[in-house]
Amino acid sequence: MPRHRSSHRDMADVNVYTARRLNDMARSMEDLARACTEDSENGQKLTREDSVAAMEMAAAMVCGECGRCALPRGEGQNDSYYPYYLLRTFEQKGMVEEADMPRQFADACRRKDEYLMELNRNLGRATMNLDWKNRFLESRDAVMIQFRELAVMLEEFAHQMEAAVDITANHEEAVRREFRRHKINVENLLLLEYEDRQKEAYITLKTMDGSCVTAKEACVWLGHAMGERIWQVARDSRNIVSRQSGTLHFTEEGVYQMLCGTARLTKDGEAVSGDNYTYVQKDGQEIIMSLSDGMGSGQTASDESRRVIELAGQLIEAGFSARAALKLVNTILLLTGTEQHPATMDLCCVDLHSGVLEAMKLGAVATYILGEDGVELLEAPEVPLGVVGSIEPVLLSKKLWEDNRIVMVSDGVLDALPGEDKELILREYLEGMPRKSPQDMAERILEFACSYIQAPKDDMTVLTAGIWKRRR
Repeated sequence: MPRHRSSHRDMADVNVYTARRLNDMARSMEDLARACTEDSENGQKLTREDSVAAMEMAAAMVCGECGRCALPRGEGQNDSYYPYYLLRTFEQKGMVEEADMPRQFADACRRKDEYLMELNRNLGRATMNLDWKNRFLESRDAVMIQFRELAVMLEEFAHQMEAAVDITANHEEAVRREFRRHKINVENLLLLEYEDRQKEAYITLKTMDGSCVTAKEACVWLGHAMGERIWQVARDSRNIVSRQSGTLHFTEEGVYQMLCGTARLTKDGEAVSGDNYTYVQKDGQEIIMSLSDGMGSGQTASDESRRVIELAGQLIEAGFSARAALKLVNTILLLTGTEQHPATMDLCCVDLHSGVLEAMKLGAVATYILGEDGVELLEAPEVPLGVVGSIEPVLLSKKLWEDNRIVMVSDGVLDALPGEDKELILREYLEGMPRKSPQDMAERILEFACSYIQAPKDDMTVLTAGIWKRRR
């Protein structure tokens, strides 16, 4: 037994070491991001110097030694107001015409057409160079955002590892005894408990009689040994216990469980809905509900909203926070040129241990929370993804209780309702509707919205969920 205790202590020491290394990496990422963004200026515009340079280049190409028009041509006349006027004119009209030039130029210049053509070419080239420069700055900012968000993620993970308490000694005998009853040898064991009381287990197992058992069966036996707690196999774990030693990863399921319901209609005349949604359970610890409405309808809108949903889901599963995921998705859409077809994003993450809901919204309509005290709206400004570069997702937080319901809708549902205050109409309906299963509620809400229209004028999607305490 001393050998096993030493072994799990070694694993805990590795956790401490890993946490420190992650903190060092996080600080390096933040320092790198800070170094790359010092003195940066986003969204730069053409300056007086650009205007003077364009005029000097035109003069060099056309005028030669001629000085009849007395236009600014050197550093000694850079304080002239005319370069500013020239820039504003070019920005407004896209070109400089003879009428925009000083009278002395019109009267004295013998090569007006050539000079204006060269001047406009130089100003156009300066504008194009500026566009590329700003594009580069946007790309650099996107990389820096990712560095910063990765630093935050590493810091959070390091803090979680440092705060983990090794509780192996408290349950080791019971776990070994329970698995031995089923002819399985526990070679190594590490049990951790985090700040939110959530538990995690890493167990190296092999069967004694050469048979194979599933990891799900091992979950049940682990729960018996730990006091009838409900465990599940983590997604990164192997799924079979065999005669070959292997380490399985288990996580304790949350206090709460959720059920989901959906109802949707496609815009009249379209074969494909522009709305997309997901409902994902993350290792029994978190539920992620997301709804995205692509601009317009049809296949293009569907492709954009599905892309938003998939990108956000992949980032969250990788460990990014919901806020970081939405910021990165928005940046990616901007850099890939999808601003012509932006999509909204409505994201709800529910912690199954605490029952706390965190909603992130970009351009999405209100989310409705049905509790004992009535219906509460979670709202945010409507700015779709892929439109604004430095957008900050709005975080809305709400503690959920037993039998609370969540209702998320696309704007097609609200638009079908009569009157000016459509949110109020839906709220009043939700306050009076019977609270049955989430699926029943979703169908009733869609039916209510459709009662005011002859045919769907936009894609309509309703996503509902209910939360209940898990019965142990």
